Amino acid sequence: MFENLCTLPLTADLFSQALHPTEPLLGVGLSTGHVQCFRLPSADRSTEDNADVSVLSDGKGTIETVWRTKRHKGSCRTLAFSNDGSALYSAGTDYLLKHFSPVTGQVASKIAIPSTKSVPDSPSLLHVLSPQTLLLACDSGALHLLDLRDGALAASKPQQTHFPHDDFVSSITALPPSAESTSGYSKQWISTGGTTLAVTDLRRGVLVRSDDQEDELLCTAFIPGMGPKKNRENGIVAVGTGTGVLTLWDKGAWDDQQDRVVVDPVKGGGESLDCIVQVPEDVARGKKVVVGVGDGSLRIVDLAKREVEIHLRHDDIEAVVGLGFDCQGRMISGGGQTIKVWQESSSLRLDIDDSDSSSDSSSDSDESDDDDDDDDGVDESIVVGNGAKRHANRYSDDGDSDSDDEGPKRGKKKRKGKVNVVLGPHGAHGILRFKGLD
Repeated sequence: MFENLCTLPLTADLFSQALHPTEPLLGVGLSTGHVQCFRLPSADRSTEDNADVSVLSDGKGTIETVWRTKRHKGSCRTLAFSNDGSALYSAGTDYLLKHFSPVTGQVASKIAIPSTKSVPDSPSLLHVLSPQTLLLACDSGALHLLDLRDGALAASKPQQTHFPHDDFVSSITALPPSAESTSGYSKQWISTGGTTLAVTDLRRGVLVRSDDQEDELLCTAFIPGMGPKKNRENGIVAVGTGTGVLTLWDKGAWDDQQDRVVVDPVKGGGESLDCIVQVPEDVARGKKVVVGVGDGSLRIVDLAKREVEIHLRHDDIEAVVGLGFDCQGRMISGGGQTIKVWQESSSLRLDIDDSDSSSDSSSDSDESDDDDDDDDGVDESIVVGNGAKRHANRYSDDGDSDSDDEGPKRGKKKRKGKVNVVLGPHGAHGILRFKGLD
């Protein structure tokens, strides 16, 4: 179903990723506290030979760094775009929540993360519910509702605070607005934390909490157009667990799961299902989801057939921590120190050619990155299928000089030496040519 078009290296472990709702912009939050924004090539661009050829696969598209900055001391835990994409929010282990421009990276406002105790509370998740409401979940289990109507992050005191779970909130998914809604934005959402699922209402607080599932619940996705036989339009919620099982819940029946799909069938419990996203129906031709697994794989699950349809590989070691589809319908997966861009394989038009050629395009910027210690010793070059190199963007960490402290890093040893972006399906090993490259 999908071909890997590009592997994009990062300078540190990925903690969070966010996709712009209407433009091909990708934001990443790293373990070092850096936030970086990339612009992917627009799929609207065409070549003279074939208008259907992907701009990534034709060798002419480049992924550009729009900006990069040291946004937080320690790590950047979570990122979220506003509904219209005009703002980007981040929260980190420096106990700060920041609002900034996705175009320039310039900070517009920031507040201290609220805490219900005498000690600071680290953030675990951000979710923009509507232009008026930002949800902030913390390690303590607190779920804060911040009001954006009087100016972004104007006051650190939340409008409401709820405790839907006894553990930190691991996922938030908005339920669709009711038919009577005048705003078009949801006022209810599903959350998971520990071994329970909960539904919270903007007006009435926590409505219901499920039974103890005796398994950690990690990620959620709402799937419309499915449900009981007499109510197919009701919708279901797919929930990934810590033992490799995808549980299915009927909307409105929140006490317990209704069905399950074993995604990683290993005796004694499989790898964790850390993130999930629905495949767009025009691509999936049915009700399907992609699940990011703890072993670095991606599993495409057909919910109608209740079976795993396709296995893909993001990384051989690192877990997949981020998944999404951009505005051009490309799947973006993230984990470890890499981002991968995938496209529906049927849209690729490939030609294999023995001739030598190289790409002259470069994404160099007039800004330098000499002061960025994270990039020392790393040769950031783009390697096309024939082995030709192009230098990648390097940007200075300006725009938010809160601290030079890089903060804690995960246990995985930092990679040294060359870091490559490999263009072409499945890494494009060897000489792989595309129409329009010459």
